[in-house]
Amino acid sequence: MEPPRTPKSMIERDTDITATVLRERTKLGNFIRRRVHDQGDAEDILQDVFHEFVQAYRLPAPIEQVSAWLFRVARNRIIDRFRSKRRQVTHQAGREEDTAGTDGIEDLLPAPGGGPEAALMRDMLLAEIEAALAELPPEQREVFVAQELSGVSFRELSERSGVSINTLLSRKRYAVRFLRERLQAAWDEWLIT
Repeated sequence: MEPPRTPKSMIERDTDITATVLRERTKLGNFIRRRVHDQGDAEDILQDVFHEFVQAYRLPAPIEQVSAWLFRVARNRIIDRFRSKRRQVTHQAGREEDTAGTDGIEDLLPAPGGGPEAALMRDMLLAEIEAALAELPPEQREVFVAQELSGVSFRELSERSGVSINTLLSRKRYAVRFLRERLQAAWDEWLIT
């Protein structure tokens, strides 16, 4: 039978924390930067992860697999950051006066200049959008394609079709909502890998 473990002193815990930070910082930083292209955001996430590690390490229950724990926390912080930014974009878009009154296809995609991973994700999401567009009811697909891909204004669509602008706005809103839900799983999968 093993003798019971004695609790580590504060100095031993601080030494363990320092050793872990030094050992994991580069790998964890690279992991975060591959997913978050803004250097400031990446550094903020790294600091948040290590801050949470210090807090958790000082609790009575030990962290069993420190490296796996750090990467899991980093993944969660990255997802939180993307969700927060998406909410900010949606909130700002809601306040801006645009004739559409809805978010566009660009709001669903990573930024074009976001590097090779963002370009790959953009291509993958465009393929998913194409498949999802085929699943939309024809009225929603027509207004979405005309407005987003062809650049036709709602006023012009209304004049051509005889359908009110409000109805066209509603159809596009439903199309965008459907696309967001359909693409959410692909987006989350990309963030986790």
